[in-house]
Amino acid sequence: MQTTITLNNGIKIPQVGLGVFRATTEEAENAAKWALEAGYRHIDTAKAYGNESGVGKAVAESGLHRSDIFITTKLWNEDVRAHRTKEALENSLKELQTEYIDLYLIHWPADGFQDAWKEMEELYHDGKIKAIGVSNFHPHHLQDLAKISTVKPAIDQLESHPYMNNQKVIDYCKENGIQPEVWSPLGGKGAAPLADPKISEIAQKYQKTPAQIIIRWHIQRGVVVLPKSIHQDRITSNFDVFDFTLSDEDMQAINALDRNQRVGSDPDNFDF
Repeated sequence: MQTTITLNNGIKIPQVGLGVFRATTEEAENAAKWALEAGYRHIDTAKAYGNESGVGKAVAESGLHRSDIFITTKLWNEDVRAHRTKEALENSLKELQTEYIDLYLIHWPADGFQDAWKEMEELYHDGKIKAIGVSNFHPHHLQDLAKISTVKPAIDQLESHPYMNNQKVIDYCKENGIQPEVWSPLGGKGAAPLADPKISEIAQKYQKTPAQIIIRWHIQRGVVVLPKSIHQDRITSNFDVFDFTLSDEDMQAINALDRNQRVGSDPDNFDF
């Protein structure tokens, strides 16, 4: 049974969502369609992915009520820098064929993110966004934001997987009432943690796939997790994670695999 987490403004977010990073419009449409059929109720896209329209089409044709599906999209860096928050949101609403976004995130801490946040607060109060948050923010970015904000971010979406668990930032978020959400949860392109002998050993013990073990580890860490796939069998399999629980010992064994090995850019050093 899908678990949900209640955000700091009372909105509930399904704990496992489908990510569609690097998927074409058609791939995103198919992936979202298969995910919704498998029981997912949370799809995470972004303007920068160029596939919002595919997600929108899948949602529109799913036969489900819009209120039963949680859609996240993100404000891209060029729109942050150009102070085009409201225009960017309107475009995302159109692409997604929806009147509101469940969660709107500042994608990276690009120059001008404080001004973008103020505009997002207005859009939040107008009801066009149910929750607002950030992505790829370190604690010092969150502290800068806190100085000017009247609405606390509901979410900080960040890189986390067994080889870079990012636990310090996750702990910081939790201590400050911000829900951590993780991208690249399996370890990114090539997903090296899936082939780790320790993960394989634990997978055999529970009769689960390495991916299911890692997703379950994230669930038990209390984070929202966004496994990405464009393959129907993997999308379905990645959601079959609610019928078992990892022991404390196995949780610790996966924690111990951390080697601070990023697959994405450091939020303090990105050039896009």
